[in-house]
Amino acid sequence: MSYEDDMYIADDELDLEFLGQPALMAKYSRELAEARRDRDLAKEALDLKKAEIDLDIRDNPGNYHLEKVTVAAVEACILMEEDYQIAQKTVHDANFEVNVLQGVVSAIEHRKSALEHLVKLYGQNYFAGPAVPHDLSEIRKVKTEEMSHSVGSKMKRTTKTKK
Repeated sequence: MSYEDDMYIADDELDLEFLGQPALMAKYSRELAEARRDRDLAKEALDLKKAEIDLDIRDNPGNYHLEKVTVAAVEACILMEEDYQIAQKTVHDANFEVNVLQGVVSAIEHRKSALEHLVKLYGQNYFAGPAVPHDLSEIRKVKTEEMSHSVGSKMKRTTKTKK
């Protein structure tokens, strides 16, 4: 199940939604903690790789086509090494995962707030009207589709202008 599915609120089962909210928060908080651990380990691996390459350059400057071993030359050689670039990409990917999960945890906090507000609306008989009752699920579906169409077209325009 994706985190987008976990954000869904079944407005006709608010009691069950409230009961599941703590477990949902715990699940993604743990995933965030694991992602932070993975990021920290990737940073350590990057530092280790950098140190290994640095030592190799200083021990074998000829292998790197260096006549003179300077700090700037060593740093430049390190950045050009494929192993270093791979380790750096791993750190970037880990940072991305942390950022995504941070957003999910924030969304779950907003989900809790939405649940609280829905319960208040139900308590005030907002959804019980003597006239024509409206289907909140259908209205939300239409609004979501409109919003995602709007966001999608804006993203396409942004992408095209960046080229």
